[in-house]
Amino acid sequence: MKLNSRFALLSGLAALFLSQAAFANEAQVKKGVEAWLGSNGPKVESVRKAGALGLYEVMVDGELIYTDEKVTHLILGQIIEAQSRKNLTEERKQKLSQIKFSDLPLDLAIKQVKGNGKRLLATFEDPNCSYCKKLAQELQGVNDVTIYTFVYPILSPDSTEKAKNIWCASDRVKAWNDFMVNNQAPASKNCNHPTEKVVALGRKLNIRGTPTMFFADGSRVPGYMPMATLEKALDKGSADR
Repeated sequence: MKLNSRFALLSGLAALFLSQAAFANEAQVKKGVEAWLGSNGPKVESVRKAGALGLYEVMVDGELIYTDEKVTHLILGQIIEAQSRKNLTEERKQKLSQIKFSDLPLDLAIKQVKGNGKRLLATFEDPNCSYCKKLAQELQGVNDVTIYTFVYPILSPDSTEKAKNIWCASDRVKAWNDFMVNNQAPASKNCNHPTEKVVALGRKLNIRGTPTMFFADGSRVPGYMPMATLEKALDKGSADR
């Protein structure tokens, strides 16, 4: 066997060994954290080497925690890179929370096209959410955007009824804006509505509060944004997709 071929073979075997060892360690960490959480606790969603301090990054119920290989210590908090002042935990959470915009079932949303509609925004909003109403006010002044609103009734007992009435209105966009901007409640109506599917989708995406926004590049922003910040996020999301 030629030297180059032997070197390539040994390198490949070494890489395979290291890869298998990494997977074994991740499985061991997952097992250890799940044992600590208990059978009735939240489930471990993912485990990977954090790349900082030799720690493992563990995603549990939408939150990041850190531990060592033997799960002798658990760190609940954030890792900051001192020199650059980067919040590595927040950066990682942002990356993990990203989605593929085209994977969203947009037929479950109220579609509103403003101007040329080139920029994209998907929102999850509850009709009884005060910050959603504030966002709706801001969106009145935003142009050249297509907005997909998933009416996500999670805050109050009557949120589901309001979501149904808005969806069943003859003009959903008008009914939504009338209620969120002008506080004009829609008439009570019945029809086939996607409320249960939207709630299931929100849970799958780990959306715990409203409003939650997704931009064209898949980035997620939980909470309200003032117009100037929203405009920048829309431009960036469209440029990066």
